[in-house]
Amino acid sequence: MSTTKKRQAEDTPAQPKPKKSKKRKANAPDDELLDTELGLNTLFTKMDNQLLADHLAQKLGRFGTDLSAVEISDMTVSANAIQDTTSWQESRTLDKFPDFLEKVSEDPEGLKKAPKKKGSPHTLIVAGAGLRAADIVRYVVATQFKREETDCEQVDAQVSKQREFSRETGMFHLEINGNDIANAYKFAKHMKVEEQVKFLQNHKTGICVGTPARLMDLIDNGKFGLDPSLSCLPQNHRQALTSAGALSLDNLKRLVVDASHIDQKKRGVMDMKDTMMPLARFLSRKEFKDRYGDEKKPLALLFY
Repeated sequence: MSTTKKRQAEDTPAQPKPKKSKKRKANAPDDELLDTELGLNTLFTKMDNQLLADHLAQKLGRFGTDLSAVEISDMTVSANAIQDTTSWQESRTLDKFPDFLEKVSEDPEGLKKAPKKKGSPHTLIVAGAGLRAADIVRYVVATQFKREETDCEQVDAQVSKQREFSRETGMFHLEINGNDIANAYKFAKHMKVEEQVKFLQNHKTGICVGTPARLMDLIDNGKFGLDPSLSCLPQNHRQALTSAGALSLDNLKRLVVDASHIDQKKRGVMDMKDTMMPLARFLSRKEFKDRYGDEKKPLALLFY
């Protein structure tokens, strides 16, 4: 290289190498749809029942690679089974959960009442984790009745008092002027099934919140459900043997999936195999699928 060209090369500043853009993981949610401040995946506000069915099928195909085509088909939920909630355009945060339930319910006043039969709720809310279930219980029950009761101070005092209580036991109970006005319960793995079964057998409840795996355990825990020898049987065989589960479905009117919530790692209930597959098995139970869209005794399936 000549002296002139060498000097020109030295005087020319080195061009920085272009930074490689980070590749988004396959099947990862679009960051533009994630509100990390509120902990929400806003995609669910935009999906009608057909798009939700397609979304469920895509997640099932992603995580159910070890299943046969027949098993995948059995666990698929059709668009006709899902209620369209795109008309609800408010943010799907915890404090709006009670408003959402009232909006989608044909009988909003009925949400505040527990069926006479013990352990037979009208609403099941499916959450991805036990702590999240506890948060839902407190907001749904306390907010609902705080709006209705004139003595809001009593509600505030009891909500504060039971904050940690509901996290530990899953029970949330409000009493105003000596009268029970609300009962809701959450069920998660850290609590013993036997204790929850006994609790359901002795208490009325209108709203139950839990993880899909624990809710299935309580539905299947009937007359013979606590027999350890049954644990090795397939789920459909256990269902046939259990005459009536501790968690009764006789008065059930709606299933609500807590779909929009994301954790600190930007994951929702459908973004992890450990929660998506139990959710898919839960929603596709025969006693549910037989009632989706049924005219005589319909069961509403909603995604919040």
